[in-house]
Amino acid sequence: MKAVTWRAFGPARDVVSVEDIATPEAGPGEVLVRVAFSGVNPSDCKARSGSRPGVTKPAFEVIVPHSDGAGVIEAVGAGVDANRVGQRVWLWNGQWQRAFGTCAEYIAVPAEMAVALPAGVSLEDGAVLGIPGLTAAQTVFGGGDVSGQTVLVSGGGGSVGYLAVQLAAWAGARVIATCGARDMERVRAAGADVVLDYRSETLVADIMAGSDGAGVDRAVEVEFGPNLPILCEVMKPLGTIAAYGSAKDMAPQMPFGPMLFKALKLDITLIYILPLEARLAAVAKLHEALTAGALRFEPPHIFAIEKAANAHEMVETGGRTGAVLVRC
Repeated sequence: MKAVTWRAFGPARDVVSVEDIATPEAGPGEVLVRVAFSGVNPSDCKARSGSRPGVTKPAFEVIVPHSDGAGVIEAVGAGVDANRVGQRVWLWNGQWQRAFGTCAEYIAVPAEMAVALPAGVSLEDGAVLGIPGLTAAQTVFGGGDVSGQTVLVSGGGGSVGYLAVQLAAWAGARVIATCGARDMERVRAAGADVVLDYRSETLVADIMAGSDGAGVDRAVEVEFGPNLPILCEVMKPLGTIAAYGSAKDMAPQMPFGPMLFKALKLDITLIYILPLEARLAAVAKLHEALTAGALRFEPPHIFAIEKAANAHEMVETGGRTGAVLVRC
């Protein structure tokens, strides 16, 4: 089969290639998926570039990248219902702690990692549900129902934030979102009640005004370190900061006093290691929202498999709207 591979850390154009490798087989408890689209995420690029702290060499001799994807089940292994053959599915954790991910014509994965797509959901959109979709669902709903609450979403124009805005609005929360000026109308159209420029010098006052002075119950946070001082001011007592990123400050200082006297809760999400029960709950929320027509995806940027290195470069450049997919 044709697959994208890399064998050493480095820039995408230097280390990413396309080659023919053996087609995997579905072992016991597994399914073989013919991949239609492979989703490229920032974590895939960081893994390939070698920028993860403490990682000095690739974990495997040959790596087929990417955790997200969507396709059709072509065969099943022992112990898996044969009726699943022909089922349209989306994939999660395709390359997490595994050598071969989704950026190939086929992938064999444990059956629970291939989730049946709801009717009417395209394979392109299915390839976005793994890391962005599940992270959004977990950070919004990880503490339970948000109906009637005020939810603050930072980075509402980003891949996760954009879905989080829609999910929180669908669930009945009052949604305050921050983003860049370019994305404000798009985020408002996604369902945010209040959209604020994250560069505003009066952001604390703006957020408090957006919550009618009551503050925030739950914050979905993409930049925990830089935004923590603001969060300490705008969160309600007993509120929860659901953080999934802090790229601009990976070693933030904790203002423990303000956090203590509000008894703020910190809920950090790394979607790769989400326990199965919590993952299934997040999957159920995503599917419920999809079935209700409450989730909208921006048109994706689709690259041929031979252009996978260019797909990585687009993700690393940033500033885009829409997912980056490789057509397998």
